[in-house]
Amino acid sequence: MDVLPEIPARILVVDDSRAQRQLLTMCLRRWGYEVIESGTAEEALDLCATQSFDVVISDWMMPGMTGPEFCRRFRALPREGYGYFILLTSKSSKSEIAGGLEAGADDFLTKPVSANELRARLRAGIRILTMQAELIEKNRQVARTLEELQGLYDSLDRDLIEARKLQQTLMRDRLRDYGAVKVAMMIRASGHVGGDLVGCFRIDPGRVAVYSVDVSGHGVASAMMTARLAGYLSGGAPDQNFAYHMAPDGTRTIRTPAELMAAFNHLMLEDLQVEQYFTMVYAVIELATGQVTLAQAGHPHPLILRRDGRVERAGQGGLPVGLIPEARYDTVALQLHPGDRLLLMSDGVTECPDPQGHELGEDGAERIVARLAGMDSAALLESLVWDLTAHAGTDRFPDDVSGLILDYVP
Repeated sequence: MDVLPEIPARILVVDDSRAQRQLLTMCLRRWGYEVIESGTAEEALDLCATQSFDVVISDWMMPGMTGPEFCRRFRALPREGYGYFILLTSKSSKSEIAGGLEAGADDFLTKPVSANELRARLRAGIRILTMQAELIEKNRQVARTLEELQGLYDSLDRDLIEARKLQQTLMRDRLRDYGAVKVAMMIRASGHVGGDLVGCFRIDPGRVAVYSVDVSGHGVASAMMTARLAGYLSGGAPDQNFAYHMAPDGTRTIRTPAELMAAFNHLMLEDLQVEQYFTMVYAVIELATGQVTLAQAGHPHPLILRRDGRVERAGQGGLPVGLIPEARYDTVALQLHPGDRLLLMSDGVTECPDPQGHELGEDGAERIVARLAGMDSAALLESLVWDLTAHAGTDRFPDDVSGLILDYVP
């Protein structure tokens, strides 16, 4: 019982012998193939230029153009799919067969042609064509998928660019002047958006608060958390600011830095119940006296840049916020004198690796700050980024980099 080929196939039979063409055509049509005949290679080449054939069966020896020459020119024609080419020949020498293969032929059949062998060779060719057609379709599917993914990526990229603009509004002014205290700030996100946050606000006429926050992770989730934390540390919305505690009688008291850390820890674990956590330094400065109280929650140690050039490390480490219930935080007191500065920085500075993977560390950061101590605060922060670039060998840092410097200039 005859079985139709795996895919519908159009076959071009090229032979100057009419009897040979008719014999081949009769067998091929009986097996279910669509067949077109041609008596010369020139005529066949014209047909191939205007029509698509899956298989070409061509005699080797023909007047005018030989089978190998026809095959070579057939291969040069522009076409979407592959054309399987079978040469019919009485030649059997290896050099002649090699010449036919170099011309582009896929297979050979020796005259007189055996019907069973012809059918088997065609089935092998059709299997190759079927696989090639499947591969082309899969490539089209991949191309369509890549095009869709590119569209999604472009849309996401536009959204992230807008998100970056919105996040930058959380720190509208990189320089703030409170009279006796001046604050310079810097944030350098490692991606479109980041999880670092620095800021300051006036608590009351005599005190200013500064903070540095680093939310775990990267990307949109971290950026959304920094936006939320910025709302809880906003001088423009004192009713929501965690620096204040509303008593049951309606009176408002100011939380100590340690109390603020504990309140944030409760918020993260009990109210928000998110997988994220963050490190933080929060400090309150008395404008009249330079007295500083601060709490540190897993953040790099604050540095005090004394007026005489000395650099001192402050803080007691502490646990990150949002990891352990009932975590305890300590308030540390220190004294700023006129001309002294307080520097807060994220671990994007201290953990910045060099090309060999060695982190800068807090000692390395301290050495860089000591060398740059003669600069004004805004220039110091900018130069700190340049030094990190030299240390890392690139300006594409693996983590967000942020810093804040408070100048005490009564």
